[in-house]
Amino acid sequence: MPERWTPDSWRKKPILQVPDYPDLAALADVEKRLSTFPPLVFAGEARALKKSLARVAAGEAFLLQGGDCAESFAEHHPDNIRDFFRVLLQMAVVLTFAAASPVVKVGRIAGQFAKPRSSPTETVDGVELPSYRGDIVNDLAFTEETRRPDPRRQLSAYRQSAATLNLLRAFAQGGYANLASVHQWMLGFVKDSPQSRRYMELADRISEALDFMRACGLDPESHPELRTTDFYTSHEALLLGYEQAMTRVDSTSGDWYCTSGHMLWIGDRTRQPENAHIEFARGIKNPLGLKCGPSLKPDELLRLIDILNPENEPGRLTLIGRFGAEKVGDHLPAFIRAVQREGKIVVWSCDPMHGNTITSASGYKTRPFDKIMQELKGFFAVHQAEGSYAGGVHLEMTGSNVTECTGGARAISEEALNDRYHTFCDPRLNAEQSIEVAFLLAELIKQERAAKTKPLPAAAGL
Repeated sequence: MPERWTPDSWRKKPILQVPDYPDLAALADVEKRLSTFPPLVFAGEARALKKSLARVAAGEAFLLQGGDCAESFAEHHPDNIRDFFRVLLQMAVVLTFAAASPVVKVGRIAGQFAKPRSSPTETVDGVELPSYRGDIVNDLAFTEETRRPDPRRQLSAYRQSAATLNLLRAFAQGGYANLASVHQWMLGFVKDSPQSRRYMELADRISEALDFMRACGLDPESHPELRTTDFYTSHEALLLGYEQAMTRVDSTSGDWYCTSGHMLWIGDRTRQPENAHIEFARGIKNPLGLKCGPSLKPDELLRLIDILNPENEPGRLTLIGRFGAEKVGDHLPAFIRAVQREGKIVVWSCDPMHGNTITSASGYKTRPFDKIMQELKGFFAVHQAEGSYAGGVHLEMTGSNVTECTGGARAISEEALNDRYHTFCDPRLNAEQSIEVAFLLAELIKQERAAKTKPLPAAAGL
């Protein structure tokens, strides 16, 4: 029998990726203050997301999850939030219309501040300092003072998350998500894209569909579902003291929910079954994600599934594969077979970013766009071969016109990376590359559905 869970039971377990705070009294004071702050999200919202993810697990919808690699205090601006939200909506429209699939929209936003690191320190010009672990912990500037973990940054992260959520809710429910507006944004993208001819066909079809709906009296003013949308937030549950402080009992169910975000995920570096991060995640009722990399074995995956979703609840657990274009075909089939053999209900999602990270000749960390597309194609091909459902995608992306991933329709070169390389951590898809991904996903989803509905050949002799 598992030990009794409490919001602080993780503190008795081994833990990785934890900052070395020099002032533990100050840390405890900040966590105590946070525990009295209002929740950022509500239990009912998390349950609604879980219900939507259950549809994804059943093959009736598609999960679109994306956003910043690491949110920053310096770039917290309403225009940045608006541009990201707009691109994610455009992607959702492409998927909904071209693939005839409902889309569950989840942002890596309003909480994605902490980042795991491969080393606790880094050295520059002979000077060794703590690694940058995200703005919730320390600062990117390479000085002894700024790299010192400061618990007061958690208060700033909370306030920024609250402000971001306030704006996102206004966008989602206040008319900004109007389908006709999203289509107009798409027309602007089509007009400026090098692949405009390819995209214009879909844009014209959307125009015809909107005109048809208006002629039938289905306008946004009389049908709010055409001008509003459901939008959820997510982040990696890395800084457990902050997450514990935001964990509250739901008054309607008596269950514990982490109110820092609707969905939390456990990263590839912190998924050890006996360690603190899995211990914390198993007790909260939010939808959970689990990053799965090449180092994970199928039997280990099954053990983690049993810990995180012992009741096999649909929508509770999303498995986010991050293998790399060259490895997805080697590792994913065994995972799918093990899960199917044991009858586990999960959402299968693809993170095509992390396994395809390289360092350019000029020293920039980047991701080749063709490798991202290759992994997505491989992900769908494996699921089709195994008879399972490719249910989602998990992207590091931005609505800004950055040059961080090479390739795409505008063929960003390694030499062009320094033009607009703005990321605080990992390279992100820009707005145009993100829309390209959406068009590819739409085609892959249509192919997947066509394969499932294709009639079987007649038996010989009949």
